[in-house]
Amino acid sequence: MSDILAQHTIEQNWSGYSDDEHAIWRYLFERQQRLLAGRACREYLDGLQGLGVAAGGIPEFGRLSDILDRATGWRIVAVPGLVPDDVFFGFLAGRRFPSTCFIRHRDQLGYLQEPDVFHDIADYMQAYGQGGLKAVRLGHLTQLARLYWYTVEFGLIATPAGLRIYGSGILSSAGESIYCLDDPRPRRLRFDLRRIMRTEYHIDRYQETYFVIDDFDELFDATRADFAPIYQELDALPVIGADAALAEDKEFQAFGQKEWAAPERGPSLGRKRLEDVR
Repeated sequence: MSDILAQHTIEQNWSGYSDDEHAIWRYLFERQQRLLAGRACREYLDGLQGLGVAAGGIPEFGRLSDILDRATGWRIVAVPGLVPDDVFFGFLAGRRFPSTCFIRHRDQLGYLQEPDVFHDIADYMQAYGQGGLKAVRLGHLTQLARLYWYTVEFGLIATPAGLRIYGSGILSSAGESIYCLDDPRPRRLRFDLRRIMRTEYHIDRYQETYFVIDDFDELFDATRADFAPIYQELDALPVIGADAALAEDKEFQAFGQKEWAAPERGPSLGRKRLEDVR
């Protein structure tokens, strides 16, 4: 496996970034810092500060890796783009986070379907990689990918101050940072592991459904179980559409309060992978 991973590793070539590419990073970083005040969860903001990620220019992976390694045992590896599933999970299982090196162009400042270096600086957990390799063997990668999507990439958390963002896919998107919290159209449902694993998602537009955890312990506790019997259980159940509302859903009703209620059915809007996950 190590030989396969090495085949998908490249050098970042930080000195090769142009002044314009560093300027794009500065613009994106400063824009998101303004937008995320009062929107991002405290853990994200603290982690960003601890890493020393700033608006000066595109981070140098070697320096970031040294900081991450001292704190968590993780390192960043540069990859040329999207990598095969087994390669992605293999990196995570070895406490290596694969990150692309390119930065989006000026005509892509609003949304980019493939993650770039601005999106990718986040802490992915080793156990998720191990769980992904197992899901590939069991033929249930789709279900685990949905969990990844609706938590690590597009998760929301309820805090005493209201809903906050912890999903990295939202945190790197100016438009979705606003849409996910302020727009009345998407559904914001209480975290439900099986519901999430059955729910489709969008990769090319904003989500129609978000799932909300009360705290990170809820997420870690729910994902600590052996997923094999859960996969078997889900095999007998239908897939749920990205915009579907079920009678048993509990929806976050009030911004700033932890209130849950059965969702009202209404018009939908279509636009735009945890510790011990096994």
